[in-house]
Amino acid sequence: MFNSDRMSEELRALKVDVTRLLSTAGEEMFESSKDRAEALADQIRAALSELGDTVDEEQEQLQGLIADRPITSLASAFALGVVVGFMLRRH
Repeated sequence: MFNSDRMSEELRALKVDVTRLLSTAGEEMFESSKDRAEALADQIRAALSELGDTVDEEQEQLQGLIADRPITSLASAFALGVVVGFMLRRH
């Protein structure tokens, strides 16, 4: 009537199948996550590169302005320092 050996064999086969399915699903999820992380890293690298280029351009422009008007730049920096000093003293 009840064949326990056959049932055990079927359970072992089922266990093997489930284990294989779970490992395959885990590998697929890992690869998918890895691909998304690499794509995000590439986007971040591109954004940082673009930001670096923009900062370099702005730095060159600022250096040109300071070189063209050194007295005005010095007076502006001094005035800004005085204003910040008064603001910090109040708080």
